[in-house]
Amino acid sequence: MKDLTVSIVAFNDEEDVLNAVSSIEEHTPSLIAKTIYIIDNSDKPNNLDSLLKKFDDVEYIRQEKNTGFGSGHNKVLDIIDSKYHAIVNPDIILKEDVFSPLISFIEQSGAGMVAPKLLNENGEMIKAYRLNPTPFDMFIRMFLKGAFKKRQAKHTMQDMDYSKPFKVPFVQGSFLVIKTDLFKKLHGFDERFFLYMEDADLCRRVNSVSTLMYCPDASVVHLWGQGSHKSLKLFKIHVGSMIKYFNKWK
Repeated sequence: MKDLTVSIVAFNDEEDVLNAVSSIEEHTPSLIAKTIYIIDNSDKPNNLDSLLKKFDDVEYIRQEKNTGFGSGHNKVLDIIDSKYHAIVNPDIILKEDVFSPLISFIEQSGAGMVAPKLLNENGEMIKAYRLNPTPFDMFIRMFLKGAFKKRQAKHTMQDMDYSKPFKVPFVQGSFLVIKTDLFKKLHGFDERFFLYMEDADLCRRVNSVSTLMYCPDASVVHLWGQGSHKSLKLFKIHVGSMIKYFNKWK
């Protein structure tokens, strides 16, 4: 059994994937036995398979079609054999060893899933830690960013002390470490969510049987693009996922 498995779902972001994998390899101690799985949902030809062969502990899985973010991560459910599993976005960069403190934190706290500090390129914390989504809060986020500032601050947990660990209802799912047996017990992501809201749903299900916690002892850089605000197609997918989420959790 490995100490750690990692899954990264790729979609036409070859350079990001290579940078993410390289940073994981550079900053993860050799004492942590790991396997990194790259699930390639890309709809364009690329050289990922050959480029990743320089890493001995990376496994490449090529999808015949893009089945979605959550479904992509679920492709490894039946093959991972580890104590802990990390769900990682391709636009994540490690600047330090994060897996040692996160694994230690899980073991000491008893949490089922943990999230580190998420920083942008400037080293500023991203507002990724939130209360469970509501239709009104999602509407504000998408259309009225300058309004209801007190409510937005409450929703994004701005009153919390981020120098200390705390339980959190929902963390934007760009970097999560979960007990592998829990991930399997929950059957991974709900594949009805093609893209967006699958992380909110997973966090909610984790908290229904265990605990999701924020760990201040580790940080990663997220090169956040906020894609649904830039593409009409992605915006429609986002709205569709919101409808599915709120119907499921009403």
